Amino acid sequence: MPPKRQRDQAAPKPTSPTGKADPLATLGQDNRAQAGDHLTTAQGVRLPDTDHSLKAGRRGPTLMEDFHLREKITHFDHERIPERVVHARGAAAHGAFVANGAAAAVTKAGFLAEKGRRTPVFTRFSTVLGSRGSADTVRDVRGFAVKFYTAEGNFDLVGNNMPVFFIQDGIKFPDVIHAGKPHPDREIPQAQTAHDTFWDFVSLHTEATHHVLWAMSDRGIPRSYRTMEGFGVHTFRLVAADGGTSLVKFHWKPVAGVHSLVWEEAQLAAGADPDFHRRDMADAIEAGAPLEYDLGIQVMPDTPDHTFEGIDLLDATKIVPEELCPVQVIGRLTLDRNPTNYFAETEQVAFHTGNLVPGIEVTDDPLMQARLFSYLDTQLTRLGGPNFTQLPINCPHAAVNDNLRDGMHQMAIHQGQAPYLPNSVDGGAPKVATEAEGAYVHRPRPVEGEAVRANPASFDDHFSQATLFYRSLSEVERVHVVEAFTFELGKCYEQAIKERQLRVLAEVDADLCAAVAAGLGLPAPAGTPAEDVVPSPALSQIPPGPGPVTGRVVGVVAGPGADLGGIDKLEKAVEAAGAILRVIAPAGGVISKGRTTRVVERTLLTCRSIEFDAVVVAGGLGGFRDIKLSLLLQEAFRHCKPIAAWGDGVQVLEGAGVDLSAPGVLVGEKVLKPFTGELIAALGMHRVWERAQVVMAS
Repeated sequence: MPPKRQRDQAAPKPTSPTGKADPLATLGQDNRAQAGDHLTTAQGVRLPDTDHSLKAGRRGPTLMEDFHLREKITHFDHERIPERVVHARGAAAHGAFVANGAAAAVTKAGFLAEKGRRTPVFTRFSTVLGSRGSADTVRDVRGFAVKFYTAEGNFDLVGNNMPVFFIQDGIKFPDVIHAGKPHPDREIPQAQTAHDTFWDFVSLHTEATHHVLWAMSDRGIPRSYRTMEGFGVHTFRLVAADGGTSLVKFHWKPVAGVHSLVWEEAQLAAGADPDFHRRDMADAIEAGAPLEYDLGIQVMPDTPDHTFEGIDLLDATKIVPEELCPVQVIGRLTLDRNPTNYFAETEQVAFHTGNLVPGIEVTDDPLMQARLFSYLDTQLTRLGGPNFTQLPINCPHAAVNDNLRDGMHQMAIHQGQAPYLPNSVDGGAPKVATEAEGAYVHRPRPVEGEAVRANPASFDDHFSQATLFYRSLSEVERVHVVEAFTFELGKCYEQAIKERQLRVLAEVDADLCAAVAAGLGLPAPAGTPAEDVVPSPALSQIPPGPGPVTGRVVGVVAGPGADLGGIDKLEKAVEAAGAILRVIAPAGGVISKGRTTRVVERTLLTCRSIEFDAVVVAGGLGGFRDIKLSLLLQEAFRHCKPIAAWGDGVQVLEGAGVDLSAPGVLVGEKVLKPFTGELIAALGMHRVWERAQVVMAS
């Protein structure tokens, strides 16, 4: 039998294919797990041997009558399902959403409106372009998909970590993905946009400009899933209990703040730990540091023109600045349990933008309208048939009586003779519900117009919001955008593509265009960027002050002779703030000093700066020197992370070439409250960006 499920792990709620609760669940059992102590065939026949095929004599040949061999090999041949066309590389966690009641005024959806209601969820994070075998830290959009198992049925909020998208109409989705995927002749490059076909597409489809700015910003390389915002992207319609409607945009606000990697970190992680993001999330949950997000909505009037302050709400390439329409928090999502089985849960989960519940409706956004078709169609192919909703991870926690029958992988045993309505054979069952009984009833709305292939004129502005985004960033964030464009376009071979993209950037911001052009060694074209945009401070990731440090990782360098008592004090302070401490040493094992011992969790050979949000050198190391330690400290310094030392550990910093007078370098004689307080405050700022600004100024 497999190891018992760990305390940080969970599986989909035990329900039958028709939504009935599993009676064994109340006894702490799960009837979907393996049963019995003996190896059996899939039909339950016990087996005496699974190491040798049935042969005619010891030297063969193998006999076709070996049913166990054929079953075992056949199942193995088919144990992989086709990976997702997009979002193939994913990681997920179980948790719960608890509403605070603030949404009751705008929606009758019970899981949002009822204060204190706890709704189970399964959340999957992912990259878009890469295959399942790609790295976590590539520059890309991240999927942020949440399945709410509500009492009214499943609701899926399938969004991204960026609030806009490349295209305005879903008919272009195959094109933008084909352009972003590896070139079809060589199948390279994997999981990145730094190549000709992507930049050819976006420079010719200037509606992509706003999203391209987001992707080239630090948002394209998040530090962790814990510090990543999420957005519903589209405008939704909420329906209140009194029938009133509002237009809303959904936002996920990470409680830990918004934080990204720097480019060198992303590259190092892709080589040193390609599972960087999924490992960080799984380890944090296992350590008792759940991921938390506030769900917020921007609420706007449901007007016939679907606009707000001149912004077309049906255009998925536009945002509504939070200064114009504040985000109202309506509940909190907590992810606190790891999956038990990656394939059964993370890989087989099927999201769909059309999974709606009463109180939430879609709008006429042409990108969203295409998604309503695409997701369902994709699951039919990927999961082998129409009954993928019966898989445990997809099964709703509400009663199901759908009159759907048969198909591949049908797991329910349906009763009755009349899978149609109306009927008299089965006494008219199942009956249709009224709105008062919780039926999903679409709000009547006028629909008229000529059948045309065209966009409204309001979709034609492709640049002003890209300008708004760029000019809302801090100086260091703008430098990162320039470097990202320069790197990506520098990987293109076609000169015409580089020049065309520079003409696009000239319409966004003259300084941005000039800086990228200089990096490429090309002349900067002139443009007419908007000059009347009002910056939105909410778009910058630089926090105004220290935030929570839950889940952050502090690495403390120790070794023979290290001040283990000081390490204990540091650990208590760090863990009290919600962060995690890891002991780093030249070799593994246990460090002892008197009766005090510490287990070494990382060695200098197995870790890099990317793993830690701050690095501290313990006292007692005096004249210790090691090139790998110098590399670790120099990387942390270069990546603008807090660095600290106490006692003669300061000599180690000096020996590694760390400037003790630089911002964010903290030293002290002992581990006292002022020392730990300053370190935790620096952690809460994410980075010591003053260091980067000093470099830029010089």
